[in-house]
Amino acid sequence: MTKQEVEQKVANRESLRNANLSDANLIGADLRDADLRDADLIGADLSDADLSGADLIDADLRNADLRNAGLRYADLRSADLRNADLSDADLRYADLRNADLSDADLRNADLRDADLRNADLSDADLRNADLSDADLRNANLRNAGLIE
Repeated sequence: MTKQEVEQKVANRESLRNANLSDANLIGADLRDADLRDADLIGADLSDADLSGADLIDADLRNADLRNAGLRYADLRSADLRNADLSDADLRYADLRNADLSDADLRNADLRDADLRNADLSDADLRNADLSDADLRNANLRNAGLIE
């Protein structure tokens, strides 16, 4: 599916649930409020994309490029974000409960008020990330890089 086709489906409020978008080029795509539950986004380039309010429950975002992506209020519960690049991403108020963010790059990410309960952040790079008022109860921060 092309970027334009994906954006058109989102604009028409069509579901992309279970969609195979692995390795898709979605740079700068407008995916606000998209239904991407259980979607395969492995290796997708979503840098500079707007995913505000998107439903990404159980989505597979391993190795995805989400640099500078807008993910405010996105629902990423139980999403697989292993080794994803979320540097400079806006994750304010995002729901990341039970998400796997192990080995993810979250440098300079804005995680203010994010819900990270039970998230796996082991070996994640969190240098200069803003975790103000984030809920980290029971999160796994083993070997996470928190300071320079």
